[in-house]
Parts: sequence; structure tokens; C-alpha cells
Amino acid sequence: MNAPIRLLLADDQALVRGAMSALLDLEDDLTVVAEAATGAEAAQRARELRPDVCLMDIQMPGMDGITATRLVIDASPNTRVLIVTTFARPGYVREALEAGASGLLAKDVPAAQLAHAVRRVHDGLRVVDPALAEASLFEGANPLSEREQEVLRLSDDGSAIAQIAAEVYLSAGTVRNILSSAIGKTGTQNRAQAARVARDKGWI
Repeated sequence: MNAPIRLLLADDQALVRGAMSALLDLEDDLTVVAEAATGAEAAQRARELRPDVCLMDIQMPGMDGITATRLVIDASPNTRVLIVTTFARPGYVREALEAGASGLLAKDVPAAQLAHAVRRVHDGLRVVDPALAEASLFEGANPLSEREQEVLRLSDDGSAIAQIAAEVYLSAGTVRNILSSAIGKTGTQNRAQAARVARDKGWI
């Protein structure tokens, strides 16, 4: 009998991790070897334990699942990452795959489907939620430049222009121009709306 597939679960909600762990451990060929509440912790566990597959939440405090995916793969190159999220935004598909993830699923999939996805990812295949894949095709690529994404993320909490400018080492006028461009690309009227639309579409 082959050794079970060793899993790392990364999710900031303990109840979600516990429920997912209990469900996956019911499968004879799957075993949860570690859990993590943050992206940094996930990367540390990956480095220590070299799990076969990491199931990664996309929204966690301090570091999102896209960034954490890169860290996990850097820490353990043979670990495959399957992003599991309640935030089914089409822009995440492209970002997740570009970050090195092997797939992306919604958290509300049946346990049997999740287990099947883990096996497929472990076998080197990609798994993407069909609804997300379809939406991603209609949405197209992220229209925002990396600088526009960065500035929108920083402005999302209402930070002053001067504060954002200091953080990105640009002049206040340049930051205003970047925000104006982002507002135009998102079809909105102000930076708060632009940040909200960009987040809803998974662009930031």
C-alpha cells in the first residue's frame, strides 16, 4: 500500500481547519500532518515537514494566500498548493496559477470532491473550480499595473495621499496620477470605489 498523501492546512480560522482536517483524515490515503493560521507559519511548516500538498486559504491576516503560496513553494519546492477559498473572485485564478498554485477550489465543495482534487494535484494535475474558470475567461486579465495595484492596496484603508506617497517613495502628485489611472481602468469615481471593485474582481 502506498504511503498516504501528507497534507498541510493553512487557514486563519481554527474551526475551518479543524473541520477540514477531520474530513480529510477520514480518507485512507490522506493524512493531515500540520496546520497553520498564517502564511508565514505555513511556509515554516512546509520547510520543516515537506508535505505533499498544502491546502491554502486565500485571505489571512498579514499575508494573503497568493503571497503565502509563493513562500510555501520556495520553502518546499515539491509541495503542491491547492487554494481553497470562500472568496470566489475570478481574478484569483490567474494570480493563483501565476504564483505556482496547482489549483483553486471553493470551500463549499463536497468533501469527496475536495479529496479527489487533492489526489489530482498530488499527481501533478491542475484543478480549477469550473465556475471560477469560466468567470475568469469573461473577466480577462487584470488591467491594473503592479504600481496601481500597490497604491490601491495601500489606499484601501483610507490612508492619506501623503502617507501612501511616503510608503512607496513617490511624490504625492505621482500617487494621485496613479490613482486617477486606476480609477479610470475600474470605471469608478474615486479611489475607495476603485479599491473595492479591484478587490471584488481579485485584482488586488
